[in-house]
Amino acid sequence: MQVILLERVAKLGQMGEVVDVKPGYARNYLLLQGKALTASKENIAQFEEQKAQLEARNLETKKEAESLGAKLDGQQFVVIRQASDGGNLYGSVTTRDAAMVATEEGFSLDRKQVIIRAPIKELGLHEVEVHLHPEVMVTILLNVARSPEEAELQASGKSIQELAAEEEAAAEFEIAELFDDIGSAASDDDDLAETAGVETEADEDSEEN
Repeated sequence: MQVILLERVAKLGQMGEVVDVKPGYARNYLLLQGKALTASKENIAQFEEQKAQLEARNLETKKEAESLGAKLDGQQFVVIRQASDGGNLYGSVTTRDAAMVATEEGFSLDRKQVIIRAPIKELGLHEVEVHLHPEVMVTILLNVARSPEEAELQASGKSIQELAAEEEAAAEFEIAELFDDIGSAASDDDDLAETAGVETEADEDSEEN
């Protein structure tokens, strides 16, 4: 099926190009989203008449997207989720979640603008694409953690595995110190017992004399 593009579509073509696409893709996405028209003579003629207006509108929205993108690019947003001790999430983080946390921080995003290339199913920092315009794409970071405190530690560069290793090492250290204290206390008791024994023998010798 041939359509004429009303805006640039990634991996498909530029505004004004007539391209061949599958009918389902055309009907369910391109035509539905207003990104294209069926390439009939009437629609092509209509596009040529409106080309200047479409280009001007595209330029305006592109500038707005670039302005927002300059503020949004590289931003980090915290997503709090439940997870196992190994860092695996009970579920996954979705495009809706990403759009929601960004919007809560003052960046108005729609989930359709967010692209998650690989499922987010574990704690940590994850890069996510945000398509603000057909020609403007930025990247944000989702800091997925079980608590704000954990998110802060992850933001400093520590992974959940490193945090777990540090906690385990601290626990082992405390146990080792506890055993050292117990050993030291037992040693002191032995010393006291030996001292008491020596004093008792000395007293007995004194009484015999």
